Amino acid sequence: MKALLLYPQFPQSFWSYDRTVAMAGLKALIPPLGIITIAALLPQDWQIRFYDRNVGLESAADWEWCDLVILSAMLVQKPDFHALIQKAIRLGKKVAVGGPYPTSVPQDALNSGADYLILDEGEMTIPLFLEAIAEGRPNGIFRAEEKPDVTTSPLPRFDLLQRDAYFSMAIQFSRGCPFNCEFCDIISLYGRKPRTKEPSQALAELQFLYDLGWRGSLFIVDDNFIGNQRNVKRFLRELIPWMKEHDYPFSFITEASVNLSEDEELLGLMGQSGFYAVFLGIETPDQDSLAVTRKVQNTRNPLVEACHKINEAGLVIYAGFILGFDGEKSGAGDRIQAFVEQTSIPQPMLGILQALPNTALWERLKQENRLVEGIGVTELGDQNSLMNFIPTRAIAEIGKEYVEGFWKMYDPSTYLRRCFQQCLQLNLKGNKQILNIPWRKQWRLLVQIIWHQGIKRSPIRKQFWQQLWTILRHKPQSLTIYLVLCATGEHFWEYRWTARERISQQLGYDPMIHYPPALQAQAETVACPSLTSVT
Repeated sequence: MKALLLYPQFPQSFWSYDRTVAMAGLKALIPPLGIITIAALLPQDWQIRFYDRNVGLESAADWEWCDLVILSAMLVQKPDFHALIQKAIRLGKKVAVGGPYPTSVPQDALNSGADYLILDEGEMTIPLFLEAIAEGRPNGIFRAEEKPDVTTSPLPRFDLLQRDAYFSMAIQFSRGCPFNCEFCDIISLYGRKPRTKEPSQALAELQFLYDLGWRGSLFIVDDNFIGNQRNVKRFLRELIPWMKEHDYPFSFITEASVNLSEDEELLGLMGQSGFYAVFLGIETPDQDSLAVTRKVQNTRNPLVEACHKINEAGLVIYAGFILGFDGEKSGAGDRIQAFVEQTSIPQPMLGILQALPNTALWERLKQENRLVEGIGVTELGDQNSLMNFIPTRAIAEIGKEYVEGFWKMYDPSTYLRRCFQQCLQLNLKGNKQILNIPWRKQWRLLVQIIWHQGIKRSPIRKQFWQQLWTILRHKPQSLTIYLVLCATGEHFWEYRWTARERISQQLGYDPMIHYPPALQAQAETVACPSLTSVT
């Protein structure tokens, strides 16, 4: 079988870092770990060609060569995903699809004409698909009632990647999360029992990347890296000597729950093994909203104190925040802004709550007859979407708080100040850089940052040089991460315009422009016509 594996293009989004990636002379932030793991599950006698379409496009000759097209996608990749299915049909090629998007909304892939739906986790469903191919079945939907033992997961095909096109590489240690947040689809996709690889298995993946020549940032893509604290400590205890033996070739970033701050041993192990940053799902400083959405792990200790403890361990904090919870009081956006300023979190990911399919939130809102059609990230595949349900406060108010919050938090001067303060408050031990980037990438990025922020952008020119000089004098270990944060600012300063434009289109007016009270009241009732179309 000749299989053409394609990873669809991402539109501009919070995580795309388009401007920054281009400044560094790269193509994409991280590689698609899922589809190169699927490639490792396919028969060895199959011929495979793989393209991450965010890095480079396949040719007409590739389409002519293949017998089968295999796609994997997330919701945000929806437009290109469907375009590729339809192209395969036009060319008479069989098409198989998988990944989080088809797994959550399989009907979309069927409506586009996909022949094979390889859903859930590939270790369980790829064998079912291969059996259907061997038997000559023209189509099929393959699902698994159980979760696989990830210790049987194969070594991903990192060799298929154009590795020098990425800012970071990626591995996975665990799947699943022990918590029960109402809005989260991770537990519906991967379960509440975190399943981990063996430490030796993860180290083999790191060794493979090392042998391929990769050096620098490495993203551990787990949705909650510390979900199984016993096993993650086992891994870190073996990772520490491996990193030392190989002269610290990688710097790690991952996602974790806020209760990371409660485990000093775990924080210490992460610091010793080369972690430089962690993404936290903080969501909101409002305790009532955390209780409503069942985010109990965020209510046990003061969130500001938790962030300070993580910074004291030498980890930069990235964090997610959400507007639109049931019962949320006016001014939630202002309270998130105040929290971000208090903690100096450089890159707060502000979003509007979405009811994702198969989540507890989706099921509850469905029973309450509050879901709506034609809007939201599931419909539009767009991160900058108004909620796909009827909220408990005016949708125009939520939209306004979202746009204003994003706009103000990513004001260039405000953003640079937070990056500076975050780097200063890191408790770094020793003289080793907390983020290692190969010198070639670092040099190009440095030249671009100095041009754009130290010369071209006059409003922040003085601030840039003053902060850079202070970092060099007082926290030279954090210089690389500080410069990377400066560089990613270029993406967000463009993206805040995109977010504002997209929400304005959905509301029917620009929420950053003041409206007279009467007109504002009218806008709240007519801004979102689809709210009258209740499913």
